[in-house]
Amino acid sequence: MGFGTSLFLIAVGAILKFAVNVSVQGVDLQAVGVILMIVGAIGLVASIVVWNTWGGFGATRRRRTIVEDDRPYDRTYPY
Repeated sequence: MGFGTSLFLIAVGAILKFAVNVSVQGVDLQAVGVILMIVGAIGLVASIVVWNTWGGFGATRRRRTIVEDDRPYDRTYPY
């Protein structure tokens, strides 16, 4: 589930929870709205976590050893 789907579920859930005043026999639309908002929020958090841990397209890390004054040390570059 991506950002767009999560935001869509949150929006639909909020509409069902706060804007719809219709009663349907056998279905509590306010409860369905709350469930959709919770699922959308979980999906949004999961998407943010996955995208923050992912390096992106073609992104690799290289380690370079730099020698200054006969003392080598490692430095990590994001490219």
